[in-house]
This record gives sequence, C-alpha cells and structure tokens, in this order.
Amino acid sequence: MRVSRILGVTAAAAVLLSTAGCSGADAQQAPSGSSDSGFPITIEHALGTTTIEQKPERVATVAWANHEVPLALGIVPEGMSKATWGDDDGDGVLPWVEDRLEELGGKTPVLFDETDGIDFAAVADTEPDVILAAYSGLTQEDYDTLSKIAPVVAYPDTPWGTSLEDMIALDSRALGLADEGEQLNAELRKQTEESLAAHPELDGKKALFAFMNPSDLSKIGFYTVHDTRPGFLADLGLPQPKAVTAETEKTSEFYVEYSSEMADEFADVDVFVTYGDPEGDLVKQLQADPLISQIPAVRAGRIAILEDSTPLAASANPSPLSIGWGIDDYFDVLGSAAAQTGE
Repeated sequence: MRVSRILGVTAAAAVLLSTAGCSGADAQQAPSGSSDSGFPITIEHALGTTTIEQKPERVATVAWANHEVPLALGIVPEGMSKATWGDDDGDGVLPWVEDRLEELGGKTPVLFDETDGIDFAAVADTEPDVILAAYSGLTQEDYDTLSKIAPVVAYPDTPWGTSLEDMIALDSRALGLADEGEQLNAELRKQTEESLAAHPELDGKKALFAFMNPSDLSKIGFYTVHDTRPGFLADLGLPQPKAVTAETEKTSEFYVEYSSEMADEFADVDVFVTYGDPEGDLVKQLQADPLISQIPAVRAGRIAILEDSTPLAASANPSPLSIGWGIDDYFDVLGSAAAQTGE
C-alpha cells in the first residue's frame, strides 16, 4: 500500500435528508430552513483568504472526503475526487458515498482522477461556484490555479492536518450551512462516543498507526496526530504513544519513519495498528524480526491488521459518512487486538 490520505449513513445525515431534495436539481439545494443567509462569507485558511459572494449552487470538491460534507447535508456535488484506495467494486466511489447518493436520488458526480495531481481542466468543466478542499494537501500553486476557477476553501493550518470536525465546519460554512455542520459534528461525536463506550477494552489504550513494508522491516513508519487516524482517537480522549506525541510536537508532517533499531521508543504502545492481509504472515514476520519483536505489543500479538485497500481500512480515516457505515466494525478490530494477552 502506498502511504495515502486517507463508516450506511450517519444519524445526522438521515435527519438532514428529511429536509433535503431528492434528485436532479432538487438534490443540489440546501435543506429547507438552512442557514443560507449571511453571504458574502469570508474564510481564512493556510493559503489565503477566500470570499464567497453568494450561496453556491454548483459545488466541486477535491482531495479526500470533502465531498462527504455536502452529501451529508443533502447536496450532490458536481464533481469530486475519485476513490483509488478502499474502493470495493472499482467504480471510484466508496460504499458509504454510494449509499448516500442512492438515498438522495442523485447521480454519481464527475470523478476527478487525482493519481498524478489535481485535474484542473476536469474541475473547471464542472463550472463550480465553490471548491471545497478543507481536508487536503493543496500547494500554493494548486490553490492559485483552482482559485482562477472558483473560490477555494483550503486547510486551516497544515497540509493533511485538518480534523474531521474542522473539515465539516469549514466546508459547511462555505455552503452557507454552518448550523447544519455544527449539528452534523454533534451527531457524529455522539455516535462515535457511544461506539467507543461499547468497546471498554480500548479505554486508555495507546494505539500506534504504523505502515510496515513486509519486504523491508528496517523502518517503522507511523502517523502523527496531524493525521486523522491517530488524531481521531486523540480527539476522543485516548492517549497517544510518546513517540507519536513527540513527533507531533516537533513536525507538521503527518507521517514519519524511525529505524527499527529505535523499537524501544514504542515500549508504551498498547495496540500496533497496520495495513496488510489479516490472513497472511505479517504478524509472524513482525514477531520474528529481532528488532520489531522487542515492542511489547508486537510480542504479545496486540496487532490490529486492517485489510489493505478495503473500505474498512479506508474508514480508519474517519469521514462524515464513513462513521455511520463502519465505526463499530472498526473499533471491533482495534478492540480485538487490545484484548490479546499472549507473550
């Protein structure tokens, strides 16, 4: 798996759906009674200041999951990023997004293939009134180019460092739906906390989100709290391993690597989370490695493997629609690993 950015529909989305249009032009409209006044709206972010003069009617999104904000709020984007990791049927749309489109009666938006970067021409062809990218890694050049097409909402601080809550808040505000975004955040928080409470084996546990290359175990790559994977758990009040905390404080990067000779830096890890084949030999490989096996969680078998490039693995990067689709299953995987007691 390349290092990538990365749970049906949430309760909040279901509530909002009851007030939204169903298909075609109707599916593009904001829910009735929405906070659609207050334009022009000015949003400051890491790459500049964006002013949206009037309520957008045509919405485009780039990068991971930004399209799920308008969808959760009853708006079908004109175009969105194509899913190239975690897609279960090869159609470029993750299953929870497919479910929501079906509920809204909307057609699949134009899919932007961002494998080699943003397809600016494809974005322009959708003729958007606003481009949502609150969760992204836009460069200044990307932002400047997109801004020639339509007003762009970029990330607030660091590339790929936007929390789920902030992504929803920024993207919904750009749509004139700040109140609905706040409601969505509250419902997602409630749903997630209830699921976590149903998994007491995770209480107080420190999870390390790692990326391991089975053909080269000389390095241990892991994600900092700037990334939504550990950031999501940190926001829920779960503690972080000291190595994650240390790297988060000294770098803005979402991913770093340590030499496996530094395995003792992970002595406080309770659950070692990585990607691979749950039916394969990765656990045996990690436990057989003379350096990595020194990590207590690895030695004890407290290893949670998210099957590579599956929707569940993708949902580890939580998003507005993925939480309702699989948060319980996700915590099941982490909880099962946390409960292992072998040495």
